[in-house]
Amino acid sequence: MSTLYLRPAYPARQFGFTPAAEIVREGEDAVVTVELPGVDVARDVTVEVDRGRLVVRGERRDERTEEQGGRSLREVRYGAFRRSFRLPEGVTAEAVSASYDKGVLSVRVAGAYAGSGARTVEITTGTPAVEAATSETTSEDRAA
Repeated sequence: MSTLYLRPAYPARQFGFTPAAEIVREGEDAVVTVELPGVDVARDVTVEVDRGRLVVRGERRDERTEEQGGRSLREVRYGAFRRSFRLPEGVTAEAVSASYDKGVLSVRVAGAYAGSGARTVEITTGTPAVEAATSETTSEDRAA
């Protein structure tokens, strides 16, 4: 059985935080967007295809220092995250590309919906389809 669309492989696990994610269909491609404002994607985020899953993982680091009245306050928050999405059969890492802009990571899975649309089947008249297929196979067997 083939998966015709991306979907979370598992419910979002509670790590440090769980970034919001959305999956949108654009033609035959799927685009997964993950909200990661303030995250250094070059240093702290990984996108990979692993055993039929698209995995986005990383760590958010939030450091803030304030100085008031001769006192210094430094707050540091860290949080690991991992989002995993099941991919349709046949999708390889070569079909996946990612970009980051204005706090949003966009991951395009080319061809994720290829072949998932409706297909019109020709209706013939006269010979029933089962008999026609059987006679074609028999003719081919005789020719061989």
